[in-house]
Amino acid sequence: MKVRALISVFLLLIFSCTQVIDNKTVKRESFLLPTEEEITLGNKLLPEAITQFEGVYPDKNVQEYVKNLGIEIAKTVPRKLPYEFVLVNSEELNAFALPGGKIIITRGLFLLLDKESELAGILAHELGHVNARHHARYLEKTLGLSLLLQIGALLIGGEDLTERIIIQLASIGATLLALKFSRDQEREADKFGVYFTLNAGFDPHGLIDVFYKFKKLERKAPPEWLSTHPLPDTRIKEVDRLIKSVKLPDNLKKDSIEFHKVKEKLLATKLSYKAYMEGKKFYKKGLEDKALQKFEEAIKLYPDNQIAMAYASSIYLEKGFVKKALNYARKVTELDPYLLWGWYLKGIALFKLENYHESIKALKEAKKRVESYSGIYYYLGRNYEAIGNIKKAIENYRLAFKLATGKEPWYEDLRRRLYKNKVIF
Repeated sequence: MKVRALISVFLLLIFSCTQVIDNKTVKRESFLLPTEEEITLGNKLLPEAITQFEGVYPDKNVQEYVKNLGIEIAKTVPRKLPYEFVLVNSEELNAFALPGGKIIITRGLFLLLDKESELAGILAHELGHVNARHHARYLEKTLGLSLLLQIGALLIGGEDLTERIIIQLASIGATLLALKFSRDQEREADKFGVYFTLNAGFDPHGLIDVFYKFKKLERKAPPEWLSTHPLPDTRIKEVDRLIKSVKLPDNLKKDSIEFHKVKEKLLATKLSYKAYMEGKKFYKKGLEDKALQKFEEAIKLYPDNQIAMAYASSIYLEKGFVKKALNYARKVTELDPYLLWGWYLKGIALFKLENYHESIKALKEAKKRVESYSGIYYYLGRNYEAIGNIKKAIENYRLAFKLATGKEPWYEDLRRRLYKNKVIF
């Protein structure tokens, strides 16, 4: 207990310096992005991240385990934030943090791990990035003061975002999800990660064990985690030296039965996600019938596989089986309220069934998940045009046009509708 108490005091001293004092100028820093706005930005980006990584793994017990482990570690950190820990469906080997304390780990990375202390080390490392405000510092350096203030005011105020802010948020989200940290930032996150695991009673060697796993894979197929978290050999040596510099208690936690129960659950659904990935490859090649067969196989193997349902729903829409598509889309929204696709596909299906007001409601829910997805605004426009609200239709068409890539299946129809309404950009 004395060792842990000393570590806690030391860590608080480090963070008081890190957060308040600029080491180069020995002056107090003034943060342009207040904590409240950082949290709100993280809340807004979380559904986008979950959507990009193929949805929340749809098992409440699994999510509860990851959340509880994360919170257990987060209790020891200096920044008191509304931390969230989410396991997503993606088979990528990845974990990352968002502003304000949102930590995400992939199903693929979890399956790579062999014991609980490895998972604790990953979560603690990501908590290190959040507590050192690495995301916030990046935004403060790259965005102008006026834009930060505009985004902050609109996020906190809960107002509808302007076109400019929506487009800017899309850029911010994409950047933060692929943000590459500097070597100094990685070393800082490693250092804090070691202290966080120790303070929470876990063996910090778990983090080094994960590093060795990544280094072993690096020669064959580099894990996605390495693209945003560079791992030179010096990092491993520095973490090893740091651990050796602290007298470790004898009762540090290395593993648990709960960890292995959760891993068994993930292994039990592996065939379902394999079928889903095969279906996704067929879908990208335009082989819809083969893709649909694989998605249905994935759902049969694991009835809660909501990302397979989302793809199946999309194909059924394209084939004209609208009610079947709607049934799947509704199930997706129930299993994973964060995921954009359930709400979006539900909105399209309801539009095709001429249930315009319910379609608008579903598309507004989709908008809450990913504010910058162009298709939402196209179909909102179609709905408003169908009920005779031309002004609202044009507003949404304009935004759909600004956010579109030009490759969307509805893009030419959008251009015709803008031309018909004499919209000039």
